[in-house]
Amino acid sequence: MENNLFQLRPEIQALQPSLVDWRRKFHQRPELGFQEQLTALFVSQKLQEWGIEHETGIAQTGIVATIYGKNTTKKSQTKPKVLAIRADMDALPIHEENDVPYRSLHPGVMHACGHDGHTAILLGLAHYLSQHREFTGMVKLIFQPAEEGLGGAKAMIEAGVLKDVDGIIGLHIWNNLPLGTVGVRSGALMAASESFNCKIFGKGGHGGLPHQTVDAIIVATNTINLLQTIVARNVDPLESVVITVGQLHSGTKRNVIASTAEFSGTVRYFNPDLSNFLQKRIEQVIAGVCQIYEASYEFDYLHISPPVINDAVFAEIVRSAALSAIEIPQRVVSDCQTMAGEDMALYLQEVSGCYFFLGSANLQQGLSYSHHHPQFDFDETVLGIGVEIFLRCIETFYG
Repeated sequence: MENNLFQLRPEIQALQPSLVDWRRKFHQRPELGFQEQLTALFVSQKLQEWGIEHETGIAQTGIVATIYGKNTTKKSQTKPKVLAIRADMDALPIHEENDVPYRSLHPGVMHACGHDGHTAILLGLAHYLSQHREFTGMVKLIFQPAEEGLGGAKAMIEAGVLKDVDGIIGLHIWNNLPLGTVGVRSGALMAASESFNCKIFGKGGHGGLPHQTVDAIIVATNTINLLQTIVARNVDPLESVVITVGQLHSGTKRNVIASTAEFSGTVRYFNPDLSNFLQKRIEQVIAGVCQIYEASYEFDYLHISPPVINDAVFAEIVRSAALSAIEIPQRVVSDCQTMAGEDMALYLQEVSGCYFFLGSANLQQGLSYSHHHPQFDFDETVLGIGVEIFLRCIETFYG
């Protein structure tokens, strides 16, 4: 990306090599959710080096740093205005296939979603704020563990990290947008993430004597086909809903009719009102098919995270901050919804805020693989851009 696409202050430009170095250190030593010991230690050491007050060991490996602006201290008589900024630290159980000097040193574990960049950006923001405290109020920096479906946000919230917080923002490095692009919108940005598992119990038997059996594979496959009619015939076509069955396991031998079959899937939607309806309807379909074939079932449903719903006021703060830093206004886009999920949604259920996408793909450099791909990587120019936008959000929030 041309450097003149974003207006970065000189201090952020000077910080860029450090941002890259930190990100690569995190990338080389990725850690799964609630195991981010090395990452948390590095973050804590830097915060201590810069004289930033912080607490470690929150929700096992989380960190919260507190930075007071001008005329604001812990002993201020009136409650300061508090803006929280959140980044996630965990990696994925994926074996990296990139041939780069900073390739993962932990076999089978990889930063394949950009969380290493998120942590580096928040660390860079901490460094800048430790030296420039022009705002009036308090900034709370949340380094969260275990975003990837393990309940990190829930654990952090239960630990009290949102106490006294007036608003929260966060970003996701996003390879679905080109470098130099910011995706921000009010309302639904990312989908709810829910999962289900169903086990069908039939009656096994000889493949040549099907009349003596209840074929669990037939029950399962008919159920899977009918689940798609929920989206096609039970949901308003103007709503966005996905029901995907990604696993199906059954059978032991080609001439044996299976007595059990097990399938599992994911459910995604934007409208919070659909949650209980979809769970109920999925089980109704399963129960109905089982009744037809005289089978039985077990059904488990897990609500992982709700939709990411941005507050209109905070979305405008982010949009204004991006527009003030970008040279081409058309690169701030609202057409950026995705059916991917994010537990940032849980924070946004508690306090007003905004989550946004920071474009990071660079086709010319081959940095365009999708998130969770073993060759995922991004243009590291995005790191300084992330710090700059966060800073402008802070300046706008505190006026």
